[in-house]
Amino acid sequence: MQGYIININNVKDEDLIVSVLTQNNFYTTYRFYGARHSIINIGFKIDFELESNMKSSIPRLKDVLQISYPWIMDSTKLYCWQRFLKLFYPHLKDVEEIDSFYFNLLDELAHKIVKQNPKRAIIESYIKLCEYEGRLHLQYECLLCEEEIFDDISLVRGFQPTHKKCSYSKPFKLFQIKELFEEKSLLSFNEEEIEYLWHILLQGL
Repeated sequence: MQGYIININNVKDEDLIVSVLTQNNFYTTYRFYGARHSIINIGFKIDFELESNMKSSIPRLKDVLQISYPWIMDSTKLYCWQRFLKLFYPHLKDVEEIDSFYFNLLDELAHKIVKQNPKRAIIESYIKLCEYEGRLHLQYECLLCEEEIFDDISLVRGFQPTHKKCSYSKPFKLFQIKELFEEKSLLSFNEEEIEYLWHILLQGL
């Protein structure tokens, strides 16, 4: 089967606990240390097998083969990708069976990053995730005062909208946020604004 590594924890003798998101499951697996084992890291897409062990409730991760991306040697793209995928662990860690949306979203994003700025591609994908989970606020009402927003709009964690005066945050034009939320497009945003949105996203999914 195939999946994305979204978390790694070191345990005794350089063994690892590896969390893998697949098409329909979120697995916590055990990886024994060994010289012949392929290198794994957060963000890697892998083909793998699971081996059950009567002595442990955690299956063993075995026969791991990395599935590479065209941009895997681009350190900037890889760094952004890994930061984003690491956010999925706290978001999904209590789930076992999972809808294929998440795996397909990452597959689509991995292809978009080939030609697109990674932060722009990731933010647009995050908006799709929020929409899927019913967390995209298309009413444009302030999270803090609950009044409608008519002009400048600010965003806080989870891309929740607020008035600038309520959250004391960087304002955007309302048409920009509508373009982002409704068209999943960052065409009207400059690089400084993209960087600001990126740091909001890193606060957590």
